[in-house]
Amino acid sequence: MHESTALLIELGTVILGLGLVGRFAGRIGLSPIPLYLLGGLAFGHGGVFPLTASEGFIEVGAEIGVILLLLLLGLEYSASELVTSLRTQYPSGIVDFALNAVPGALAALLLGWGPVAAVALAGVTWISSSGVIAKVLTDLGRLGNRETPVVLGVLVIEDLSMAVYLPLLTALVAGLGVAGTSIAMLVALSTVGLVLLAALRYGRVISRAVSSDTPEMLLLVVLGLTLLIAGIAQKLQVSAAVGAFLVGIALSGETAENARSLLSPLRDLFAAVFFVFFGLSTVPSEIPPVLLPALVLAAVTSLSKIATGWYAARRAGVGAPGRLRAGGALVARGEFSIVIAGLASGIHPRIGPLATAYVLILVVIGPLTARWTEPAARRVRRLLRARRGEPQGRGRRQDTEVPPPTQAADSAR
Repeated sequence: MHESTALLIELGTVILGLGLVGRFAGRIGLSPIPLYLLGGLAFGHGGVFPLTASEGFIEVGAEIGVILLLLLLGLEYSASELVTSLRTQYPSGIVDFALNAVPGALAALLLGWGPVAAVALAGVTWISSSGVIAKVLTDLGRLGNRETPVVLGVLVIEDLSMAVYLPLLTALVAGLGVAGTSIAMLVALSTVGLVLLAALRYGRVISRAVSSDTPEMLLLVVLGLTLLIAGIAQKLQVSAAVGAFLVGIALSGETAENARSLLSPLRDLFAAVFFVFFGLSTVPSEIPPVLLPALVLAAVTSLSKIATGWYAARRAGVGAPGRLRAGGALVARGEFSIVIAGLASGIHPRIGPLATAYVLILVVIGPLTARWTEPAARRVRRLLRARRGEPQGRGRRQDTEVPPPTQAADSAR
């Protein structure tokens, strides 16, 4: 009885604290993710008030949080949207990988952490935070901008790439060797291909089979199916998160919309628990030794993400201001970086602390770069013109964005 009482008290304190810091973050226009991570650091091993009774429960909740994050992400996309993005945006995806994954891999090698850690840290620096970026674009009123479909296209490619990258990392961490890793990759690629094919041809049939007029039944069926597929995927070394993502892709239409509205509150709760658990598993005293590498990586990959957005928007014919806005919007890292670091925490003891510091920095800087990259560049251009003695009116056309067409606004999600 004493243990259950302590569990309830600790859980109640954690959840209430999450609610309070989330409200505070919303009032100051900040993503709550860094506050969740800081809360986990405060209540973890070596923190101010270590949790003991509820740590096991929070660990399970964190796994559910990752699954729900990826399920809801999959529900945002249809199979046809994913295929279209792959066809039109794959050059931008290649540039995104080259500019943002390579710095992480090089950093791990320079720090002497080994090739597997290099693969892991490459993923940490590569993947932007879809959740944070979507919220920032909504808050800034940019969903109808010409550059927004470009930003979403890059994010879609990154998210779909995780269906291959996560099984690869899982196999490397498990030490399966070349043969085992090749089999895991083959299984992952086959699974993704089959799900996309099934969703394209039989998406409506699958959605009708899962759909229900009763919200309770729909919630139970979708959640139960997701957990089942996630468990099977993990058994096959494909990653539970990827299994959940594929379930989301397989559902479409009204079923996907209803499931999204029902599961969003659960996603928010367990995702917050996930970030807290990652903070719990990181000892605060381990962060200062990796703070300098985290700052350097944050600076380098902020610039490389801005370059990625510039390139992708330029391919789409967007003007210079829109290119800068696209690049600034892509800077934030978040949930995927933490998921990757969690998978790779056994490779090297400093990967987790480095990823925590890195995400803390960029999840705070990301909304700022989204808002101020284009105005700052415009001001710099004006200062340069003034120094050269050019009239301030010259080049005004480059600073003015073309009004977004209706179809771009309709396609923005």
